[in-house]
Amino acid sequence: MKYYLIAGEASGDLHAANLMKEIKGLDTEADFRFWGGDLMKKQGGELVKHYRDLAFMGFVEVLLNIGKIAGNLKFCKQDIKRFQPDVVILVDYPGFNLRIARFLKSSGTRVFYYISPQLWAWKSSRIKTIKRNVEKMFVILPFEKEFYAKHGYRVDFIGHPLLDHLSNQTQQIDKKSFICQNHLDRRPIIALLPGSRRQEIAKMLGIMLQVREYFPDFQFVVGGVPSIPPEFYRKCSEHIPVSIVNDQTYDLLKFADAAFVTSGTATLETALIGTPQVVCYKGSLLSYWIARMVVHVKFISLVNLIMDKRIVAELIQENLTRENLVIELKKILPGKESRETILKDYSLLKEKLGGAGASAKAARLIVQYLRTN
Repeated sequence: MKYYLIAGEASGDLHAANLMKEIKGLDTEADFRFWGGDLMKKQGGELVKHYRDLAFMGFVEVLLNIGKIAGNLKFCKQDIKRFQPDVVILVDYPGFNLRIARFLKSSGTRVFYYISPQLWAWKSSRIKTIKRNVEKMFVILPFEKEFYAKHGYRVDFIGHPLLDHLSNQTQQIDKKSFICQNHLDRRPIIALLPGSRRQEIAKMLGIMLQVREYFPDFQFVVGGVPSIPPEFYRKCSEHIPVSIVNDQTYDLLKFADAAFVTSGTATLETALIGTPQVVCYKGSLLSYWIARMVVHVKFISLVNLIMDKRIVAELIQENLTRENLVIELKKILPGKESRETILKDYSLLKEKLGGAGASAKAARLIVQYLRTN
């Protein structure tokens, strides 16, 4: 069968790649065409557009790039028409993907959605769009099935694919080798994860590094993503010399005593690896105030949202200061009581996410639905 996938961010690339791998095991004639990234490309098929050319952060940034987004939408519709897939699988990225879903419904193309948009946080009115245009929805957070049920829409809860991905990381490296390979020193590590988009990194990295002078016994190390060159991180570090570990974020977190993490999927990854963290976020002032008016959640990190309580500290906008970062980091270093509490809550989080096998379960359901309907 022919599969057309659309993922617009780094996390979508990761989860879509694992889904493609599982689909190939069930459908030996699977033919993939997709919008995504390097991980999806490794699974075969043809990459149409890379997510680094699609990701715009915040309301203001979207408005400034509205012409480019409209051009991408037009091109995507034409490309799907040419490919004539058996199904289009939309992966999160709702601003773009829900528009594509409306188009596909009118053209009679089957539409599955893998990883639900966060309608429970904002724009719950979009549930009508999904019910009209999306044939099958596969959700990864335990409370999402109940949310959709309240709106009269049946979805499949498959568990969180990050559990699979983390368990499949076969690279075994000890801390000594990791330090030597990346030219780090022997001091304990504080990991810095400033985001996957250039806009995020430019905003967050300098703020995170402001605390370095208060912790001379630690080294601060940036977890770089493959799509961003090291030179960009150095430019954003505000002339502070900084160590950068590229494409080894999981190993970095594994060996770090604590982490500063920009809100997003990375907060959940950090929790599942078991690294105490402080969640950070700062956007443009206008984007932030618009978000405050339309987003209706108690927390911004997935860790706290899933557990429905404050497990990790969240420093947002004006609260993201050097002083607050210093205070919160001190609380979670080795030997601190708050650190032990976080680690216990991380264990409960894993149980709540439903165990491993999400990617395989989603693939089985997708192929089953395609073959039986």
